Amino acid sequence: MRPKVKKSLSGTLNRSIITLIIVVLAAFTCSIFFILSNERREYEISTSEGILRTLSDSITSSISNYSQVSRLIITDDRLVMFLRADAVNIDMGMINDARYGVLDILYVTEGADCVIVVRDDMIMMATDRISYTYDHEKMDNEEWRKDIINARGRAVIMFNGNGASLRNDGKPVITIAREINDVLTQQRTGIMLLNISSEVFSLMLKNLDYNNICIEGLDGTFIAGDDQIGRRFSYDVSGGDIQHKTIEDDNGKWLVSACRAGDLPIAIIRMAPYGTAGMPYGVIYVLVFLMLFLLAAVLFFAGLLTRKLTRPVNSFSKLMDKNRQSGELTLIETDPPYRELNMLKDGYNNLVVHVKDLIAALMDNEKNLREAEMRVLNEQIKPHFLYNSLETIGFLALDAGADNVHDALETLGSFYRDFLSKGSAEIPLSKEVHIVKDYLSLLKLRYGDIIEDEYDISPNTGNYIVPKLILQPLVENSVYHGIRQKGEKGTIKISSTLSNGRLHIKVMDTGVGMTEDKIKELVSVRDDDDEKRDDKSFGLWDTISRIRNYCGTDDVVEIRSEPGEYTEVELIISSGSSRR
Repeated sequence: MRPKVKKSLSGTLNRSIITLIIVVLAAFTCSIFFILSNERREYEISTSEGILRTLSDSITSSISNYSQVSRLIITDDRLVMFLRADAVNIDMGMINDARYGVLDILYVTEGADCVIVVRDDMIMMATDRISYTYDHEKMDNEEWRKDIINARGRAVIMFNGNGASLRNDGKPVITIAREINDVLTQQRTGIMLLNISSEVFSLMLKNLDYNNICIEGLDGTFIAGDDQIGRRFSYDVSGGDIQHKTIEDDNGKWLVSACRAGDLPIAIIRMAPYGTAGMPYGVIYVLVFLMLFLLAAVLFFAGLLTRKLTRPVNSFSKLMDKNRQSGELTLIETDPPYRELNMLKDGYNNLVVHVKDLIAALMDNEKNLREAEMRVLNEQIKPHFLYNSLETIGFLALDAGADNVHDALETLGSFYRDFLSKGSAEIPLSKEVHIVKDYLSLLKLRYGDIIEDEYDISPNTGNYIVPKLILQPLVENSVYHGIRQKGEKGTIKISSTLSNGRLHIKVMDTGVGMTEDKIKELVSVRDDDDEKRDDKSFGLWDTISRIRNYCGTDDVVEIRSEPGEYTEVELIISSGSSRR
């Protein structure tokens, strides 16, 4: 006996859908003419707003990135040496060293056209001495410096250096200006100008494939795009909202839209054609008719789906739900009426088999991943700290003699011996504290008496096993983003206690502190929240994440702080995580 051939559900549905589509298209064709003009106008407004917002975000992000580069430039060692040096000691060699230090940073930064650093005594360093004309008299004018100095180290956006640095070829540049303050004395040592090529914004428009756009400064300085657009109408974007205005010429009517790029002194203008015909009353009758017709068609189609598809699918769904409620991944045994549903059943059963295999594979992969993460952690020695330490030891060799060099080398060797710990992922708390002591000893060689450290380690906690390198990142954050940012001598205190079977480790510094919003952000950020991560707090975030993985709970950290006074980070490690 030949097997019974199942009916094709897709054939039945296709015939029904084709019939419905033909009828709907006929009705829609009759009404499309009436709504086209109005839809075109609304679409053009929506498109303009989307483009302006996207471009505004891109410009704001780009300027922010260059602002971060300017922060990095003013911390370059060779530039700092140039700024701190007495005028009588400055020669072309020192100026060139500072220039090469800045160029090392600019080599990996696209679009940075030129950097000019002017000391308070008007000794100047520029990375481009040929392409620019510099107005030294204007740079020495208090009126020109006023906005930069009033910003107190924050970035000030201007165009063509407010006339102080002009390209000889006449191309416009956007200038990020900063007051430079000595990190130790907090006294102003000069002013930095970072000129950004307008080609950055021309390339941005090209990459986004945006046409009929003009980017210009709020003072009318043309930056990129079509310079004719900005001249055709006036605008006021000080309120921050997107403006829309209609203009008419020999080529028809145009929608001109303008907005400000974030809080930057930059305006974005777009010009595009559109139709302004309103919706006639006739379209209302057509839409009502179309709505009633579609309602009838949907009711018909819904009844068809119920008979031909919904009921069989519901039956199949109940079987899958029964499987779900049982909590077991078991295969479904049923005989659907259509080939397609039979394929769905087979697909579901194949998925069950595949999920079982995946669960087994994921368990193995998770174990291997954790082991790999700890191996990678053991190899993450920060090169810049090693280089700075060796540089410090070199200075000691020149200034203090071999005894100091010997002590410094022994401290550094002790630090890295404890750091590596023969590849161990977990170490006693006493050894973790010893790593921090060696680390701070090396920092004191570099920064002198700006740092004091205190320890209050309970004797019954010394042998407690903890993940390796959970304190050093916190201490590093305390030094670089706490005490050094405050600009005065500070103290780091580390203490530990056992309470209710849980190890409590506190790292307190007398640095600049953190706001409540910043604390909430650090505690709440998750592994997949890339956009929330702050590079300055990455060490703290990474430590919190590692301890959460180690303890198997999120309740592992408490942060207390008072801005301008102190920050205290308390790590809480449960006894179930200890391997004593």
